[in-house]
Amino acid sequence: MKKVNLYYWIATGLVVFFLLPGSVMNIMQTEDWLEVFKQLGYPAYLLPFLGVAKISACIAIVLPNLRRLKEWAYAGLVFDIVGAIYSALMAGPFDPRLSFMILPLSAIFASYFLWHKKIS
Repeated sequence: MKKVNLYYWIATGLVVFFLLPGSVMNIMQTEDWLEVFKQLGYPAYLLPFLGVAKISACIAIVLPNLRRLKEWAYAGLVFDIVGAIYSALMAGPFDPRLSFMILPLSAIFASYFLWHKKIS
C-alpha cells in the first residue's frame, strides 16, 4: 500500500509539473500561446478559460476526499490533452514535438489508476 501511495504522488506530481506552467501561460495569454491558438483557428478568449480549468483540475486531483470532483478533473484533463493532440494533427502536417504530449497523458492515466488502487 505504501508503494502505491508513493507511485500515486509521483504520477500526480508529474501531472501538475506538466500542466501547471502552461496553464499559467494560458491565463496570461502569452505571445507563444496566442500564436498557437491562431494557427489552430481557435479564438484567443478561450486561453484563460482553459488555463483556469486546468489549474482547477490540478488542484482537485491533489486535494484529498474529493472523489467525484477528481473523476471529473481527470476526465477534463484527458479531454484537454486528447483535444490538443487532435487539433494539432488536423491543423497541418505531423510535428514530431507533438510526441511529447504522450508524457502528460501517460502521467494522467497513471495518476488516475493509482488513485483508484489507493482508495480501494
